[in-house]
Amino acid sequence: MSIQRRLIATVVISQLLLAIGLVGGSVYLNRRLLRRAFDNALRERAMSVAALVRYSEETPPRLIFENDLLPPPLEPNHPDLYQVTTLSGAVIAHSSGWARASTFGNLSSNVYQDFTIDGIPYRGLRLQVPVFDREPDVHTNDVLIVRYGSPLDKLNREVVMAGVYTALGTAFLLFLGVAFALWGMRRGLRPLAELADSAALVSPSQWELNASREVLQTTELAPLTDAMRRMLDGLQRAFNQQREFVANAAHELRTPVAILKSTLQLLLQRPRTAEQYRAGLEQALADMDRLENLLHAMLRLARAEQASSGNRQLEVIDLGNSCQSALDTLTPLLRERNVHVELTRDGPAPMRGDPEDLRLVWCNLLENAVRFSPPGGEVNVRISSDSTQGRVEIDDSGPGISNADLPHIFERFYRGDSSRTRDTGGYGLGLAISKALLQAYGGQISAQPAPRNGTRIVVVLPLAQPRSEPSTLAPAATLAE
Repeated sequence: MSIQRRLIATVVISQLLLAIGLVGGSVYLNRRLLRRAFDNALRERAMSVAALVRYSEETPPRLIFENDLLPPPLEPNHPDLYQVTTLSGAVIAHSSGWARASTFGNLSSNVYQDFTIDGIPYRGLRLQVPVFDREPDVHTNDVLIVRYGSPLDKLNREVVMAGVYTALGTAFLLFLGVAFALWGMRRGLRPLAELADSAALVSPSQWELNASREVLQTTELAPLTDAMRRMLDGLQRAFNQQREFVANAAHELRTPVAILKSTLQLLLQRPRTAEQYRAGLEQALADMDRLENLLHAMLRLARAEQASSGNRQLEVIDLGNSCQSALDTLTPLLRERNVHVELTRDGPAPMRGDPEDLRLVWCNLLENAVRFSPPGGEVNVRISSDSTQGRVEIDDSGPGISNADLPHIFERFYRGDSSRTRDTGGYGLGLAISKALLQAYGGQISAQPAPRNGTRIVVVLPLAQPRSEPSTLAPAATLAE
């Protein structure tokens, strides 16, 4: 599964195919060129044989053949074969081995033919030409039939030698090409190895991807480098959040545990009356209730942040009805704090979700708004929607949140001086839980100063779209508050 081996195999196979094509094409082209030259030479030798036929000085003249002027054969070991006849079939001359050329068929003029004699390949030609010797006193229209054949051994050897030389040259070039390709691939893949070495140095104490300049300048690695950096940034944030969560949780748990331990130690210091033991145990139970509430809030937050681990069926609910249900739950608090809540909506805003999840979100947000509004104050809740999104705005009439605290109020265990204190009984987890639940549904939450005074919380959620199948969504936390 090595990429380098695959590339090498691809290059080698492509070079081999190219070499085979070059050798085959070269042999084919050389054979055609040599065969064409051989055919031209064969025609010239046949014409030269025809030129040796002349008329005798006898009366009446007859055709004779001058053997003394016959050209030497192309192959000394395998002589050329020829036969000169007239149209009537009278033989004027022939070579000594012509009797073996019985396979040289009767072809039409100017046609070449391959044949074999005693295992030796020959190529022959039949020509029909007039007598070249034209005497003034001879008036005749005699036509000669010349059959001439030459061995192909020399031609075949030249074709083979041309193929061998071409193959050797191609093999040498193939070796050079493959060697250069290997060098180029190793050099080209070096940035990838350097990127892997840089990634191996990443650790919980070193999240920076220190890629070399060569890696950064490699076009093909730029998307991978960017993706790795974004991934490492996300992992670093998650790691830091997890580490901060553990540290903050330990800090928050330490106080109720210390109080509970102190109460029990006081009870054991000296003998006490039954009423004193009862009061001490009731105080211990109150501390245990506070510790239990904190653990429930931490578990709810953990499950909300892991909401994308599965799927479940969700029902369509209206944001306005969900907010009204939360207000009904907070009716005792509203009476205690003497705070009036006004809910307005511009129409239905259906979305797919779990009613318990949304009820918890609205309860957290509305409880914060009510608790930090002065007695006799007012909280305004406005619900609006468009074709794709629903928007919920919650304005309180409290002292507001400083600009320095606004970016951090949704962090776990965060308490601003004016917005989150122990006097309210909170742990700094309510807004963090609400944000995690909303993000599980693809929503967003933000805080900003209200137009007049106080703080405005803005929630944006995707609305339900018409579907033919039941919707599934990543589940949010289902643990009871």
